[in-house]
This record gives sequence, structure tokens and C-alpha cells, in this order.
Amino acid sequence: MTLDLDSTRAGSASSPAPPHMPVVSERVQRLLDHMSLDQKLAQLVGFWVDHGGEVVAPMAGELGGSARYDEVTRHGLGHLTRVYGTRPVDPVERAAWLWAEQRRLSERSGLGIPAIVHEETLTGLAAWKAATFPTPLAWGAAFDPELVEKMGVAIGQSMRELGIHQGLAPVLDVVRDPRWGRVDECISEDPYVVGTIGTAYVRGLQDAGIHATLKHFVGYSASQAGRNHAPVHAGRRELADVLLPPFEMAIRDGGARSVMNSYAEIDGVPVASSPELLGDLLRGDWGFDGVVVADYFAVAFLRLMHGVAADQGEAAALALAAGIDVELPTGDAYVEPLAERIRSGLVDEAIVDRSVLRVLSQKEELGLLDATFDEPPTAVDLDSPRHRELARRLADESVVLLSNNGILPLFSGSDSSTGSRPRVAVIGPNADRSEALMGCYSFINHVLVHHPDAALGIDIPSVFTSLLGALPTADLLFAQGCEVDSDDRSGFADAVRTAAKSDVAVVVVGDQAGLFGRGTVGEGNDVESLELPGVQRELVEAVAATGTPVVLVLITGRPYAIGWAFDGDVVPAAVVQSFFPGEEGGRAIAAVLTGETNPSGRLPVSLPRSAGAQPFTYLHPMLGGPSEITSADSTPVLPFGHGLSYTRFEYAALEVASNIDTAGEFDVAVRLTNVGARAGAEVVQLYARDLVASVTRPVAQLLAYARVELGAGESTVVRLTVPTARLAFSDRDLDRVVEPGAVDLWFGRSCVDRILERRVDLVGGTHRVTPADTRIATVRTDAVGGAP
Repeated sequence: MTLDLDSTRAGSASSPAPPHMPVVSERVQRLLDHMSLDQKLAQLVGFWVDHGGEVVAPMAGELGGSARYDEVTRHGLGHLTRVYGTRPVDPVERAAWLWAEQRRLSERSGLGIPAIVHEETLTGLAAWKAATFPTPLAWGAAFDPELVEKMGVAIGQSMRELGIHQGLAPVLDVVRDPRWGRVDECISEDPYVVGTIGTAYVRGLQDAGIHATLKHFVGYSASQAGRNHAPVHAGRRELADVLLPPFEMAIRDGGARSVMNSYAEIDGVPVASSPELLGDLLRGDWGFDGVVVADYFAVAFLRLMHGVAADQGEAAALALAAGIDVELPTGDAYVEPLAERIRSGLVDEAIVDRSVLRVLSQKEELGLLDATFDEPPTAVDLDSPRHRELARRLADESVVLLSNNGILPLFSGSDSSTGSRPRVAVIGPNADRSEALMGCYSFINHVLVHHPDAALGIDIPSVFTSLLGALPTADLLFAQGCEVDSDDRSGFADAVRTAAKSDVAVVVVGDQAGLFGRGTVGEGNDVESLELPGVQRELVEAVAATGTPVVLVLITGRPYAIGWAFDGDVVPAAVVQSFFPGEEGGRAIAAVLTGETNPSGRLPVSLPRSAGAQPFTYLHPMLGGPSEITSADSTPVLPFGHGLSYTRFEYAALEVASNIDTAGEFDVAVRLTNVGARAGAEVVQLYARDLVASVTRPVAQLLAYARVELGAGESTVVRLTVPTARLAFSDRDLDRVVEPGAVDLWFGRSCVDRILERRVDLVGGTHRVTPADTRIATVRTDAVGGAP
């Protein structure tokens, strides 16, 4: 990807009108016409009112800004940054402050314009006493867009109660390398799963009246060696076919109203200074008419980390010209440095006007221009029974059963081999810690870590506590064994003794989410090894060596290289994977272990063989897989889409047309039967392989999926209507096309498992994909009355 940087360096008063000028209401245009330059610039910045010494954003300690709040807001303000999400504040008391502050800002601006309030919403509203839902990687494991949409509505309703207008989520980065610390913020390694589930979250949040912010546009997750803020070497085809589709879906199909830039530089061009991406593609090709906000300090990073700007003023000019409308979290570049360049004639004020019009239109759309802020809430429940219900359902659906020799579900009564009360050893650093259930952007691990004396604010039962309630007729014994990230083995002996005198040992290991070195996963916590942190593998092996059956439970923010757990000297009897399952995660894991819940999660990422096999994606061409001409094998331990159940499903009677129009859509039907003895949910997965194309294609590609619940013995016909655009790719001219030719289709329990398959032919001419082409497959199920 190339860019003429000189063309965006400054501009002048004699420059033509900037491209992509928004169409706005008369009211918004009148407001702009009455604004001074200072008032305009005030609308393009945020202010972090509570920001102090805590490092809760990249380099915040160095770039927190030195201007006083009164000074910055004398001309109004665009955004208030994380009013509720920077420190533990009582929501009702903080709302009273906010309502009064909004009245003051409206008066002080001279134009009656209050500020947009934004907060982090990755795992729910990141505020004290607010519900914390599973991390996005768990959303991917659940394969349930409808439930994610309902969660988005609940989160948005809480935000509206508190006078918040914009959520900095969802993350639509496609997982490319599990060594990257921010994997737990991502949904999947498959762009279609990311796009469908991310779009559902956008719809839910915005149905509640909150503007969703897509991040990080684009390429952030494809960083060199899985390092945060590292260069990205993705080609234009990888951008177009893998990294961009989730954003396009969330904009075209979800109507997302805000986008946040990526910190990445792609082939030497920082996204924050790329009019090609932020303008030509986002606004020109896709028709996005919302607001682009800077990731925190991204404008300053053009000078400090990319070296494409000599000073703050030039950084501001580059970013604004490229299409970043609002500088967050503060106005270090867009206020005085930018004003100086405009007044000296180096920057055309028209590019300021363009962004101000977008911001004012957003405020009009949110109802802020008519808001009076008369009655702040006097009572709020940010963790209501409805929140808990949704958090539990999503946690339940996201737990993935990786292996099971029949030990699960655990006994629920007095049925041990001795005939007495069964004895269960619960061991491991994540067995009895609430924080272990939460992702990096949860309020608990993101903010409360700086306030150790503050209460958690919500009920978060650990796995051990949850098992106490789920196994009332068993005796539970606890031993920590070791810390998450330590080489201290002094607790091994106690863990081994505890396991040796028990009927079964549940060993709970994994991650501690944190920020910039204060954890094993999370923003800035990238790794060189994919072994479990610290000495946790040694703990598992020591416990397993006792001969007591081991159920290994992983609570992590990334997939780890645990091939030893399936093919080692001492193999656990069962392995369960949970990606930071949130406030109800302890109960959800306990319910799966005891059989109250039938596991139905599927791996949204491949389970890696080793760090040396990275980066890896199941969407690889033939050359990306194993072969006889290399001694290195990147084949994952378990494939994308894998997950077991306590029941069994049979597939039969696949039906699909032999010839499919390249410019149309096609129906695929299969009869699904639960042939087991208990109810369960199956994630039906339809894959394809384009056998011959003008460029190399993946050996497997997920075309569509459906989560289907069936009682014991029940059958249904699952009908998928798949647009042929799901098979589109960028050809040698980088046009998105569907080419004629043979395609293998199959249903599988993972990307490598072909249960039923059929070869079909795409017929007709090469179809060039247009915005009118459908991007999302549709699903329906019919009661069985005969063959499909």
C-alpha cells in the first residue's frame, strides 16, 4: 500500500475544499457558521478529567497532557474521556456531577453544545459496580450472534442511564498470532465470525441509543512477531480479504457510527496518517458518514513512534487531513499546535470544518443538542438480574470441551469408587481467584488493580466457590500449587498430597489479564513462548503423576501450546478451555464440569502447536500447511471449530444444487439429529475450498454457521442461504471477484472434519462484487417431516 505523504503534510488557505465533506442539517451548518476557530477546535478533542498517575492507556504517563481542565474547556469540549471508567466512583454520585458538568459545558461553549461521554465497553461498561461479561474471544467460542446482540442492548441501556453516548468497542481485529497480548479482545481468527458477531454487538449497542466504535481500523493484529505497536507487513490482498471484511460488515450491515484508527503502520505508512484508508476506502468506497476518533495518543505517536511528523502541529495536520476527526483522550495536538498552523496559513481551516460538522452531526443524532440535563438518575442497577442472566448464558455457551475420556460430567451424588462422599481436589492458581475470570479491559483488571483497597463492586464467584455449590454431596479440598507467573514450586507438595487423597483433581490454570507487563496477557503483554506462564505445566504434570484422574481447566486470554495435555507422558482425563468468561464464569465452568450444562463452545482460534509455528491461520493455502519438503510442522494441536459435547449429533441428507451462479446465492440443507441421551447445542459449520483460482486460496474457509439446540432424539433440517460473495477474493488486479469453477463444500465439526461433502460448480462469468451483494448468510431450521 502506497501513499504520497507530501500531499497530506499541510495544505494551505488556497487549497480546494477537502474531499468527503459531510451532508449536514441546517442547524448543524448554522452552528458551524457561528463558531470561532477556538470553538471549532474544542469540538475535536477530549479531556481526561480524572487521569492521574495510573497507566491505563499506552504511554499515558508520558502523554497525559499538562493543560488544566478549566483552561481547555473555556470554548466547549468534544468528548469527556472515561468519566466513570478511570477510578472507582459511585455511579449515582458521578452522574450528578456529570449532569451539572454538561450544563456548565453547554453554557461555557456559548453555543449550547455539551460533550460526548465515551467509555470502554469491551466486556461490558467498564465502570465500578457494572456487569462484566465474557471477553470477546469467548463470544467467538459461543458462535451466537443473537445472544451477543442482546448483551449489547443491555450494556447500552446501562450507558444511557448514566449519560454515556459512545462505547469504544467492538474490536474487529482478526487474530493472526496468539503471541499478541490483545488476543483476548478479539473474537476469532476467522473474519466472517469476527464480522457477524461484531456486527451483532454493534446493532445491540446502537439499538440502545449508544454509538459503537469499531477498532482498531485496520491491521493492528497482524503486527510483526505478535508484538504490540510493531510494524505490519500485510499485503493489499491480505488487507482486503482478511483484515478489512469485518469492518465493512459492521458498517454496511450494522450501521456503525464511529471508527477508531489502528496504531499500526502498514508497509511504512501509519494508519493515522493514511487518507487512502480513512478517506478513500472508509468514506469513499464504503460510504461511512460517521466519526473517526483517534486511538489514545495516536496523533502524538505520529511524531513519537512513527517519525513521520516533526512536531505536534504537523502530526495534527497529518491526522486531520487523513480523516481522524477527534483527538483522544486529550487535545495535545488538535488545540494549540493545530491552531498555530492554521493561523500561520500552513493548514486549511476547511479540514477543521469538515471534522467539526461530523462531530456536531453526531451530537445532533445522539440528541445532545436538545439535552437539558435537568434530572440525573437517583438509582441505577448496573448488574441487574437481566445482566447476570445474559452473562451466564454467554459464559455457558463459550466453554469448550477439548477432550474427555468419559470422566465428565463429574459425579453429582455419592457415587465414588469407595461408596462414600466423593472427594474433589480443586488445585491451581486460577481455581479460587475472581480476577482470573476477567479480561484485560474489565474494570477489575484494568482499573481496580490501581485501587487495591476498593471492593470489587460485583459478585464474582470463583471456580472453587462455584463447585462448592454445584457439588453439595462432595468434599472439596483446595490447594493453590503455584502462582500464575512465578517459578516458585513450594506449593507443589501440598497440591500433590491433596490430589493423592482425592477421587478426582480439577486443576485450574491459565492467565492473569493485565496491562503493559502487569499480567500474562492483555494490552502490552506479548509473549515469545506459548507455554503456560510460570511453572503451571509442571504443576499439572505433578498432580497427574499421582494417578488421580485430572480435569484440566484453562482460563486464558489466548490459546496455549498444550499438545502435551493430549499426547504426553501423563495425560489429563479431560481438558476444558474457557476464555475469560466474566462474572458468571465460575458458575458456568462448574456447571459444565458437573453436567448441569452440556458444553457447546467451539474453538474460535486454532490451538497452536508451538510459538515457532506462528503466525498460523486455518485459512492458509496449500503452502501454509505441512509438506514433505520441510521438517517444520505448523499443524495445530486442535483445529478451528473443534469442541466436544455430552451428546452426539448426526448429519444426513445434504442437499445443494450442482451448479451455482457466480452472481447469486445458493441454499444448502442438512438434516441434524441429536442421537444422544440428553439435550444439547451443535454449532453447524459449512466450509468450502475453491479448487482452482487465479490466486491461491485457503484449503478451508468457513462459509456459514448456525447454532442449533435439540432435545434428545430430536431432528431438524438446517437450511443455510449463502451468498456467493462469501467465496469472493481479490484477484490479480485486486478486484473482489467470484470466479467460476469447481468448489468443494462440506459440513464438519471443525475445519478439518468432513462429515458430509459435495463438489459443486460455480457457473457464469466472473462476478465483480458490489456493495449491493449480500455479505451474511441466513439460517432457518424446519421441523423434520421427511428428507430435506
